[in-house]
Amino acid sequence: MSDTDLLRLRNITKRFGAIEALKGIDFAMKRGEVIALLGDNGAGKSTLVKIISGGQPPTSGTLEFEGVERTFTSPSEAKKAGIETVYQDLSLCTNVDVVANFFMGRELTRKVFGIPILREKAMYDETQKAMRNAGTRIPSLRVNVEHLSGGQRQAIELSRFVHWGGKLVLLDEPFAALGVEQTRRGLETIRRVAAEGIGVIVITHIMAQAFQVADRIVVIRQGRVAGDVRTEDTRPEEVIKMITGEIERERAS
Repeated sequence: MSDTDLLRLRNITKRFGAIEALKGIDFAMKRGEVIALLGDNGAGKSTLVKIISGGQPPTSGTLEFEGVERTFTSPSEAKKAGIETVYQDLSLCTNVDVVANFFMGRELTRKVFGIPILREKAMYDETQKAMRNAGTRIPSLRVNVEHLSGGQRQAIELSRFVHWGGKLVLLDEPFAALGVEQTRRGLETIRRVAAEGIGVIVITHIMAQAFQVADRIVVIRQGRVAGDVRTEDTRPEEVIKMITGEIERERAS
């Protein structure tokens, strides 16, 4: 595994007319690192995530991915490079089963008299193996996704991402609608994903989850990086001060 940063942002700015949403963001992460991105509403977290995932271009600054400067003009272009965003409402088709979702857009087929026929067993076996390797427990791969819990759906999406060669996943408030047990399993899934050498950025408002799963905590405040600390070297009270700006006021006084 190379020592090159998986992702590096240099002096990223973003303007919407007279509003400057991001004001010179510098940020870097390694492969297999889990970073919790924290900050109040309107701090600039969502804008930053959209720039990383190809949803919006920066006004200025550079983005390097795997050591190469990149300009993603769309989410599909970022996805081809190995960057994906998993939103709270996910992107699964609920009216089909787990296997169909796992292979969505990548279906295995064989031709019979020139007609493409799905290779159902091969798809089932590959999905089963991927789920087992990811430690994901699903009662049946043939059940429609609409009958699964939020945690199980999230595990399917993350397992699919890992299996198809993802390199960086952005999780936007992934546990907001989940119960305690589902959240615990979701946090375990994130650690397993990171153990595969995949970078994970978790956008969350829940401090306890950040401390449970993240290697580093990065705080965005008013469009700037207000704090970038290793989780083991800080405490929730200090992170709250970064979010509210109290640390800046203490340093200025």
